[in-house]
Amino acid sequence: GVWRQTRALLFKNCLIKCRTKKSSVQEVLFPLFFLFWLILMSMMHPHRKYDEVPNADLDQLDPSVLVNFIIGYTPPTPVAREIMKKVAFDNFEDGLITEEYLSEEELEEASVLKPSNFVGVVFKDSMSYQLRFHDSIAMSSIYTESR
Repeated sequence: GVWRQTRALLFKNCLIKCRTKKSSVQEVLFPLFFLFWLILMSMMHPHRKYDEVPNADLDQLDPSVLVNFIIGYTPPTPVAREIMKKVAFDNFEDGLITEEYLSEEELEEASVLKPSNFVGVVFKDSMSYQLRFHDSIAMSSIYTESR
């Protein structure tokens, strides 16, 4: 029954492999070649490990740098308003100028009109945001990927 069929199928596969030696060798050598290629590429571009940065207390931010500084944000949700209120008044005595915009398009127009002292903040949700400068977008991220 089953043992005879299995033995016949195994014998048939061995005959096929013996008759098609070129493809059988290719089946073995191609994966080994690609494995060698991957190892060679990983040796040419090793993963860099960076040293640990020790904890340090940062000095106070000089508020004179942020004179006439405008921070625009969108969308004007209660969470975004609360965050921007903390940024403006808890960290600086005079407070920063914050402006809320209804859409990202309005925020972009404002950044074109006031490019030197304007930063836009687009809240994606209560935990993530994007900083928008006049000519670029900076993503907020806890993790930094190495190339």
